[in-house]
Amino acid sequence: MMNKMIVANLVHRPVRSLISIVAIALEVTLILLIVGLSTGILNDSRNRQVGVGADVMVQPPGSSFLTGVTGAPMSIKVGDILAKLPHVKAVAPVIWQISTAGNVEVIYGIDLKSFENLSGPFRYLQGGPFQGPYDALVDDFFASSQHIKVGQTIEILNNRFRVAGIVEHGKGARKFVPMATLQDLIGAQGKASIFYVKLDSPVYADAVVKEVKTVPGMERYAVRSMREYMSMMTPSNLPGFSSFINVVIGVSVVIGFIVIFQAMYTAVMERTREIGILKSMGASKLYIVNVILRETAVLAITGIVVGILVSLLARMGILAKLPLLRVVVTWGWIVKATVIAIIGALLGAMYPAYKAAQKDPIEALAYE
Repeated sequence: MMNKMIVANLVHRPVRSLISIVAIALEVTLILLIVGLSTGILNDSRNRQVGVGADVMVQPPGSSFLTGVTGAPMSIKVGDILAKLPHVKAVAPVIWQISTAGNVEVIYGIDLKSFENLSGPFRYLQGGPFQGPYDALVDDFFASSQHIKVGQTIEILNNRFRVAGIVEHGKGARKFVPMATLQDLIGAQGKASIFYVKLDSPVYADAVVKEVKTVPGMERYAVRSMREYMSMMTPSNLPGFSSFINVVIGVSVVIGFIVIFQAMYTAVMERTREIGILKSMGASKLYIVNVILRETAVLAITGIVVGILVSLLARMGILAKLPLLRVVVTWGWIVKATVIAIIGALLGAMYPAYKAAQKDPIEALAYE
């Protein structure tokens, strides 16, 4: 009987019910998409670093583990020192250079031969290796998003480069240029940003890290195993990441809270006479509160389902239109968004439910 009454009440006010559902759906969609986009970008960066194939990363003192922040302050000769250490199979110097033209991205300046010694040759989907100093390689995601073909020219760091090859994604950057060319463009001749080190077995990574620290002059260098790097690339270690997520969740909860509060408070005022009738028939305060909270729960659950479906559809649309952006919608965050939305909605309905329960039945029956 109560369930029929709740459904009838919601159907009787379709516009208000629809607005409440949309608000809850917006709350869930904001959480899932923004968190999913942030997490997706982070995971994509991690996976591309792992795809380079190195076991150890060597950077200059005081370097951030964030890709592209370092610049190119290390002498290329450091690579010769690293190559002589036990268990070192290959060393590849790379220049990281941030580009802000259009969007923020990191360009890799590489020595093709040494870079391919880390995890094997690039898999060319079109074209082939560098043929000249102003040739570039781009990955398939970038090529697809910009409709790039081999032989076309693209702008990198305010210079025109010919696309020599389109390679499979997953090896660090989305754009690669010859190291010597990038050194000239940024005035870093004979310098590198990082040395990727490949070992004869990953089990020796920690030992090699310690060994590098014992080399005279390299005691303060930032040396990390790939396992350590992976452990650092988490939301809690990224400056401002957790705070950003908390702000997004806070804004979303406020949206849901305000809309539900307004909708249920107005509904209680409009149904004053109905509440009086229920009380005159023996309905307790708990019964009245239960009715209001159940209505809220129905609205919240409907909004959550809509929000999840919209998020999944939006994720598909983003991946189709913007393949460079990764959006990760996990079951863990779906559960978190569901709990957050339900709690926010119920909190928004608590005061209207309390007001309804406190109404005097005589006054309520006389209400016009």
